[in-house]
Amino acid sequence: MISTKIQSVIRDIHDFPKPGIVFKDVTPIFKDAGLCLEIVDAFADQLSGLEIDVVAGVESRGFLFGLMLAAKLNVPFVPVRKPGKLPFSIVKKSYELEYGSATIEMHTDAIEPGNRVLVHDDLLATGGTAVAASELIQELGGVVAGYAFVINLDFLKGSERLREFSPNIVSLASY
Repeated sequence: MISTKIQSVIRDIHDFPKPGIVFKDVTPIFKDAGLCLEIVDAFADQLSGLEIDVVAGVESRGFLFGLMLAAKLNVPFVPVRKPGKLPFSIVKKSYELEYGSATIEMHTDAIEPGNRVLVHDDLLATGGTAVAASELIQELGGVVAGYAFVINLDFLKGSERLREFSPNIVSLASY
């Protein structure tokens, strides 16, 4: 089962990025090319039947599987970046994280009006980043088709915040 494989390689890093946080480190997944392909296939299987025009991957770990998933689905990939990384005209959104605040940006031509966009990131915690990405997508005229996360920290209830944008929330492993 994919969730068991993912959980067997995830590393817990205590007190990162600040005291009291137990960070779920997904980087050991990247040592196993076969597991990476299984993850992309699992996303594609669970998303089958969902109309997706674009995959938006959130910086930076959302780029890794997001681009692979977009290629598998044969749709464009859009990077959602930290400030100052995109060279063209941008829209931006600031938001609160469980351990601070952040801002994300997208190019103004990244999403066409009416595009059904899948938001992808490595981990869903409180949902702040995914909500901000969803608001940027809507600001550009897109529709949030759903979400895909490698890991969902269920106890932080981020999924509840995302349901106002889409009920289609896929996560491959939960804690």
